[in-house]
Amino acid sequence: MNEKIINEYWTNFLKKTNRPLDTKYYFCDYMGPTKEIADELLNLILLGVKTATTSCLLAYDAENTPLPTIGTLSIITDFDGNPKCIIENTNITIIPFKEMTYEICKREGEDSELSTWQNTHFPLLTLEGKELGYTFTKDTPIVFEDFKVIYK
Repeated sequence: MNEKIINEYWTNFLKKTNRPLDTKYYFCDYMGPTKEIADELLNLILLGVKTATTSCLLAYDAENTPLPTIGTLSIITDFDGNPKCIIENTNITIIPFKEMTYEICKREGEDSELSTWQNTHFPLLTLEGKELGYTFTKDTPIVFEDFKVIYK
């Protein structure tokens, strides 16, 4: 990721939206585990189809990262680290994985039913848990972030 390009993109956003120049972003990266998925998710975000994302609550402790909040701003990049848009969190929901409903997860814009969401997310969250040193189960809380694109 080219930090100079990211900083220029962020500064342009702050100036164009009349925000204080010392405003910090929460996250700057692509979404998804592979280039193919990252490109697909970015496209869904830019089209306004994907308006939410999921992470494991335990990952925040494991990585010593603060939880996102309503109003949190993040830069979404392509897989190569080029900034493509800025999103703002509009809602945060923390629920056990097993309590996810299709009404909630459909906002991620990737699945046509709850079972496909579960079948995709459970293995990814389980693998992440192994890598970060915790066990992910269906009882583990997840952080569901609703967002909107505010700059592209």
